[in-house]
Amino acid sequence: MLKVDNLHQYYSGSHILRGVSVTAQSGKVTVLLGRNGVGKTTLLKSLMGLVPIKSGTIEWNGQPIHKLTPYERARRGIGFVPQGREIFGRLTVQENLRMGLAYQSASTPIPPHLYELFPVLQQMLHRRGGDLSGGQQQQLAIARALAPAPGLLILDEPTEGIQPSIIKDIGRVIRMLAKEHGMAVLLCEQYYDFAQELADEYVVMERGEVIAAGPGAEMQDKGIQKLVAI
Repeated sequence: MLKVDNLHQYYSGSHILRGVSVTAQSGKVTVLLGRNGVGKTTLLKSLMGLVPIKSGTIEWNGQPIHKLTPYERARRGIGFVPQGREIFGRLTVQENLRMGLAYQSASTPIPPHLYELFPVLQQMLHRRGGDLSGGQQQQLAIARALAPAPGLLILDEPTEGIQPSIIKDIGRVIRMLAKEHGMAVLLCEQYYDFAQELADEYVVMERGEVIAAGPGAEMQDKGIQKLVAI
């Protein structure tokens, strides 16, 4: 389980995260909601160690990780799919997937189940990442994060700029990872219907603070969509 407690973070003197506490449990999808600019991406980057925190704690499987480097957190079993995908455009699909295994032995094979999750990647193994469509690049970014078999997958806006048919495929994979593989998933998402459909738990942020949280089944009754409407 991921446990984030009382996290504070600043940018150039501005108080960005204000006492944020979040959990993400194995076998469940926790969705992180909020309007643009409320600190969601900053929170995710803080979880990965890409930006420093001022105070608070981050624990994964009962062990503190907030002082570890990003690569040390990855080795502990945390996968991250950043907003904008950030694949290597000049590398092939196969080479991008191997980057997900960078800290393992060079002989470590690419897990074949990745091609079962995203069949299009096997068809395009030798095509450069930059030549893929946006939806295919997003599938590649998720598969790269899954290559080392993390216990926690953090996704930042995976449906952004993606066609509806691929959004459905991504939703199917996220649900499968949690329910069948027992993975903890923390999903930051602007597409409310997609988030509500997947949510076992939800967290809503506003101005760097958590203002609502609870079971996903209660999102409609609690009027959560009104809290995040633009």
